[in-house]
Amino acid sequence: MSSAATTAPSVDKVDGFSRKSVRKAKQKRSQSSSQFRSQGKPIELTPLPLLKDVPAAEQPELFLKKLQQCCTVFDFMDTLSDLKMKEYKRSTLNELVDYVTVSRGYLTEQAYPEVVKMVSHNIFRTLPPSDSNEFDPEEDEPTLEASWPHLQLVYEFFIRFLESQEFQPSIAKKYIDQKFVLQLLELFDSEDPRERDYLKTVLHRIYGKFLGLRAFIRKQINNIFLRVTIKFFYVFLFNLYSHFPLCLLLLSSSIINGFALPLKAEHKQFLVKVLIPLHTVRSLSLFHAQLAYCIVQFLEKDPTLTEPVIRGLLKFWPKTCSQKEVMFLGELEEILDVIEPTQFVKIQEPLFKQISRCVSSPHFQVAERALYYWNNEYIMSLIEENSSVILPIMFASLYRISKEHWNPAIVALVYNVLKAFMEMNSTLFDELTATYKSDRQREKKKEKEREELWKKLEDLELKRGLRSDGIIPT
Repeated sequence: MSSAATTAPSVDKVDGFSRKSVRKAKQKRSQSSSQFRSQGKPIELTPLPLLKDVPAAEQPELFLKKLQQCCTVFDFMDTLSDLKMKEYKRSTLNELVDYVTVSRGYLTEQAYPEVVKMVSHNIFRTLPPSDSNEFDPEEDEPTLEASWPHLQLVYEFFIRFLESQEFQPSIAKKYIDQKFVLQLLELFDSEDPRERDYLKTVLHRIYGKFLGLRAFIRKQINNIFLRVTIKFFYVFLFNLYSHFPLCLLLLSSSIINGFALPLKAEHKQFLVKVLIPLHTVRSLSLFHAQLAYCIVQFLEKDPTLTEPVIRGLLKFWPKTCSQKEVMFLGELEEILDVIEPTQFVKIQEPLFKQISRCVSSPHFQVAERALYYWNNEYIMSLIEENSSVILPIMFASLYRISKEHWNPAIVALVYNVLKAFMEMNSTLFDELTATYKSDRQREKKKEKEREELWKKLEDLELKRGLRSDGIIPT
């Protein structure tokens, strides 16, 4: 990313719409956490021979020396400093990546602490504070890590190291421990999306290799999600943004896929106490697809979780945000695509009461998304099997909308739904139609009586007013 300064607008001009563009310009100038790692003086590294140029017996020792050299961290905020040494380290890291990919016999017991030390020196650092609490990931450019030419190679080297056929978790667990995992998780808050992608891969490899760390990793992911959920009100008030949910949900989807059956109580608690409440987070749109995928994976493994999941979604259903309502409706359709008929019966009443409210929404996108359920063949088959319960719940809303809704496209969809219901159960449909019309007539009669009563009261009040003025009405 270019580090060239962007000229700010003239302070003599008052422009109420320029504030966001100034904020973006400042954010692009801010480059990395490397500014906190400045050495303050020139760095000299002693050139070492290439690994391929020394005898095989000497390569393990030279490998360790190169790892130690690569522990040196350069200041990338100063683009002109240590250029020769930066290039030397970059080429050394490239050589190490190739070496661990193709070589055999290099992974001695002495190599493990040196590898972890080199990786830790390069990637574990204090991340810079965001320039603005108003960061919008959908519109603003992310802050890219200036030291990425080295950092990328360190991540690549570490992944190849973890994937090596010679890698022994029994030795590595002395150095890749809980503290190491916690530091990795903290880096998920990096604004550079490239780094978050590498972190996701690294943590997944560690989860696969170290059985003793799996429960700890799951617990820490739970804690992060809970922290994000608890901070919901702060997110709402101050518009803070975190990169944790998206990255960790992508990782969690792989973990959930590997859960053995029957599911443990810990796994079910993660679904009910962590994933479902995440729907309340303001930035839901940024990770909703991954969140819905995780939930559907749970239901495919254990269909009995369907009821608590749907009741949880109904509990957190958005009241004032139509965009989130559309997302919830889309997620519900994904769940209904995999639901078992026995589970559908348990939740059909509260579910279709909510769908009825959505169909009645004045926001046409919400109503349209709810009415699209009747285009889904599997959902239609479930509705048809339970039409005697669902039709009475939906009928009044559908009939009223067919007469009153402002959007002709919604009216057309409603007519199609009413036609489908009529074909499913014509007898019940006719009964509900007659009942609805009878109720409407009764309501109109009551409304007319109410208006007549108010008119009488107004006339009576008028007569009293005239008497008090000494005027006797004839």
